[in-house]
Amino acid sequence: MFTAEEILDMAIRIERNGEQTYRDAIDKAANPRMASLLGWMADEEKQHADFFLNMKENIDAAVSNPVADAFGHEILDKLLGNMSFSLEEVDFGKIEQVRELIAVFIEFEEDTILFYQMLESFLQNDEARRELRRVIDEENRHIRKLKDFLVSEPELIRTGLPM
Repeated sequence: MFTAEEILDMAIRIERNGEQTYRDAIDKAANPRMASLLGWMADEEKQHADFFLNMKENIDAAVSNPVADAFGHEILDKLLGNMSFSLEEVDFGKIEQVRELIAVFIEFEEDTILFYQMLESFLQNDEARRELRRVIDEENRHIRKLKDFLVSEPELIRTGLPM
């Protein structure tokens, strides 16, 4: 079982990896609306990482076990590295259609929500649970925004990359 600190480390890494992926995609976006969407997504992921970092800083250090913490961090590093769930296996160089790219981002957001719902069950603090629920709602909003983009940009969606 992971400690609260380890779970928060995982959440921070997920959000930072997501932010970096969206920022990397901005560099490849030739379409200004796509670049704007990706920039918004990256900013949102950064806010989420900051939220989890703040939550981690508020954990009572007195309940920490240094040996267990070191072991847990080693496991997390091996499990996650610089990966973030569904983005870890994506070869972005092989994606040829904007629709495929948006589908990858939607899957990442859905996987993130599943992780946070699991995390929610470990939270005992009502305020932290409410804040996490807010983050989950924002992740759901990201999915809606990505799906709306698919509908609002039919010409772009029918074309191949660059975005």
